Amino acid sequence: MIRSDYRKYKRYGGNFIGIVFLTQAFWAIIQFRVASFVYNEVKIFGVRHLLLGICLIWQKLIEVTTGISLPASVIIGRSFYIGHFGNIFIHPNCCIGNNCNISQGVTIGISGRGVERGVPTLGDNVYVGCNSTIVGKIVIGDNCVIGANSLVNRSVLENQTVLGVPAQVVSSKNSSEYI
Repeated sequence: MIRSDYRKYKRYGGNFIGIVFLTQAFWAIIQFRVASFVYNEVKIFGVRHLLLGICLIWQKLIEVTTGISLPASVIIGRSFYIGHFGNIFIHPNCCIGNNCNISQGVTIGISGRGVERGVPTLGDNVYVGCNSTIVGKIVIGDNCVIGANSLVNRSVLENQTVLGVPAQVVSSKNSSEYI
């Protein structure tokens, strides 16, 4: 998974030194991938808890350094890209598909009441613009674009571009030009 994330950063014009040593968002992704592996794959009782403790400390250091919160329990597909670091918070129960791009200032979290309370699920090839908020038990379809500064609290069908507070469909252009 780290390899697919690295290839995506490289596709956007980075080089090895710049991506690995100078790109804070990539640091957060590496930390997330390692912690996610421990969370999902390590089953040995004592070892699991020790490694999860180390990963939690590492996650908090990354959060303080980069402003990016990617808990180990989040499900994120291949080729994940964070364009800029800073103020990105993703709820631990969220699910994000393959080949998604997230910009700075994004919150993906919990909202709603009763049976409608929950967290979003993002499909494949979703682009989330800067300072957007996606909340509630909703589904963002494949190939969607969430415009900058949008509040998305209702599900979005595939191949739609939404914008505004609350977000409304403004176009049926998909995310192919953004990702």
